[in-house]
Amino acid sequence: MSNWTSNPLGMPAVVVGGGTMGADVAVVLARGGCHVTVVEPHTERHERLVAHGLAELAAAGVITAPSLACVASLDDVDWADVGLVVECITERLADKQALFARLDKLAPPGAVLTSNSSGIPISRICQGLPGRARMLGLHFFMPAHLVPLVEVVMGEASDPAAARAVFDLMRACGSVPVMVRKDLPGFLANRLQHALAREAFALIDQGVASADDVDAAVRFGFGFRFLAAGPVLQRDHAGLDVHCAAASTIYPSLNNSAEPAQVLQAAVAAGRVGMKAGAGFHDWPDATRATERARYDSLLRAGLALLSPELPRAAGVGPSPAPAPVFSSDTATPGPAPAPQP
Repeated sequence: MSNWTSNPLGMPAVVVGGGTMGADVAVVLARGGCHVTVVEPHTERHERLVAHGLAELAAAGVITAPSLACVASLDDVDWADVGLVVECITERLADKQALFARLDKLAPPGAVLTSNSSGIPISRICQGLPGRARMLGLHFFMPAHLVPLVEVVMGEASDPAAARAVFDLMRACGSVPVMVRKDLPGFLANRLQHALAREAFALIDQGVASADDVDAAVRFGFGFRFLAAGPVLQRDHAGLDVHCAAASTIYPSLNNSAEPAQVLQAAVAAGRVGMKAGAGFHDWPDATRATERARYDSLLRAGLALLSPELPRAAGVGPSPAPAPVFSSDTATPGPAPAPQP
C-alpha cells in the first residue's frame, strides 16, 4: 500500500454513492491523480456528476488529465487494480454492512475499504467480515472538496499499516488528515462540534440569547480565531492559567443533557429541518436560499485561500510557488509531519 500512497497518480479508486458527498469525495481523489470511478445507480445523474467534478478540478488548478467516470453498479467496476474504496451511501447500518460484505469479496486483497459515515463506527459496519483489518472510517466534511479536514478512523480490527497508508494518500490529495485511534461515536470533529451545539441550543432554550446572537457570538468571537488556531493552540496563546481559572467557574453550569434541546426537537417535529425543507430557524424561500448558499460557498473558498500556504499540495495540482508547511497527525500547528503512530 505504501507504493500508491506516496504517489497516487493513476491509482484506481472507487466511490460508492454519487450524491452530494460522494461527488465531492470523487473530486478530492481525482485531485490527487487517482483514476476515480463513481458507482451511482441513478444514471440520469452521471453527466451532471462528471461535469461538477471536472469544473471543480479545473478550479483547483489540476494539471494532470483528470480521470472521472460513472457506472451504474458494482458489477460494472474493473476491480483488478483498485487501491481504495470510499463508501458514501445513506446512513443506514444494515445497508452499509451489506455493502461492505460485498466489497470484501469484490475488491482485490490489497485494496483498503473505507466508510464516510459521520456517526456509525466502522467496527459495527465490518463486524464479522473476513477482511475487517483493511477497513477504516474515512470521514469527510461537507463540502468535501473545500473543507480540508478528513478523519482516518481506526476500528477495533483495523490494520495500523492500512491507516497510515490512507493517511498518506489523503495528504497527497491535498486534504488535512487526522488519525482517530479509537472508534467512538462521532469520532473526533463531530464530538467537538456537538459539544458546542449542545450548549448553543441549550442557551436558546433557556432564553439567554437568540439563535442569531448565538451564531454571531461564534462567528465573530472565538470562532473567528479558529482560522488561525484550534482550541488547544489558542489556549497557549491566551494562557492555560486563565483558561483553567475560567473553566472552574463555567464548567459546573454547562449543559450535559443526553437529549437534544427542546428548541431543536420542536423544529424537527414541525418539519422545519432547514434549507432542504424551506424552513428551519429561518425561512428559506428559493431566492433567499440561493443567495445564502452563494454567500456561504464564497466565504468557504475565501477561507480556503487564506489557509492554502498551510495545506498539503495535491499531487495532481500544478507546482506551488513556495513549499507549503505541513500538518502533523499529532498537532494542529504547522511543522514537519512525522509518520502517524496509530
